[in-house]
Amino acid sequence: MQTPEYRISNKTQLDNTLVASSSSVNGTPIPNMLGNIAEARRVAVQSVYNQSNIQAVYDVYGSVQNRDLASAAAVIQRIVDEVAPQLKPGNHIVIRGQIESMHAACGNLTIGLLFAAVFVYMLMVVDYQSFLDPLAVVLALPGAGAGILLMLFVTGTTLSVPSLMGAIMAVGVASANSIPLVTFAREQRQTGMSAFQAALFAGTTRLRPVLTAAAAMIVGMTPMAIGGPGEEQNAVLARAVIGGVIVGTMTTLLFVPYLYSVIGRFEQKEAELPASLTYQGSSP
Repeated sequence: MQTPEYRISNKTQLDNTLVASSSSVNGTPIPNMLGNIAEARRVAVQSVYNQSNIQAVYDVYGSVQNRDLASAAAVIQRIVDEVAPQLKPGNHIVIRGQIESMHAACGNLTIGLLFAAVFVYMLMVVDYQSFLDPLAVVLALPGAGAGILLMLFVTGTTLSVPSLMGAIMAVGVASANSIPLVTFAREQRQTGMSAFQAALFAGTTRLRPVLTAAAAMIVGMTPMAIGGPGEEQNAVLARAVIGGVIVGTMTTLLFVPYLYSVIGRFEQKEAELPASLTYQGSSP
């Protein structure tokens, strides 16, 4: 028996639905009311059914307000770890949504940042025809990273995808300022200067271009870093760039020349060692 839904507006009409519960001797169905042969009662049932890969799932939604997504994710993960041992076999809890996207994005951007540093180093190896000279540039990049973290801490900004994008930009600026300094120092060494003298001369000569490039970047990013209403995402990127450029410029002017002088003395000792061996082998 099937009754159109618009004809049943209450439980009484449902109970009065006629059904054939038996038949007469000649086979004629004997009508009877549904309420006489069955009991209908109200029960709570699931109103929405969700599936993931044809598997039934229960979605629990949560929202974040006045706190960063990473700290909320840590609290949710702690709750999941407490509840997971109580689940029946075959059931499990999966955290999805923005938290999943955040972890994937941060992981990919971190890998991209590392690959950027490696590719910069390999490019300089090809350009300088040396594995040691580019170390003076690459070893100064952690200074830019320290500046990024310091600026985010001072401004009360959380580490996020825009800040990692700003970190990649800051690493590029720090590398761009360090490469001309090392190149100039190499040119001075070819004229007969020692590694220390070449590094000192390159640092003083390239002081104004490096400071000019850093100042242009900082001044250009300052309006964005202030971050008015609706500009919070861009402000995070700008703050990361400013912090990385400030400390990265200091390491470029102070730390990179020192590293180059140390590496240059090491190369000089390596160059003198084969010559001394050749002289000893030729003596009677």
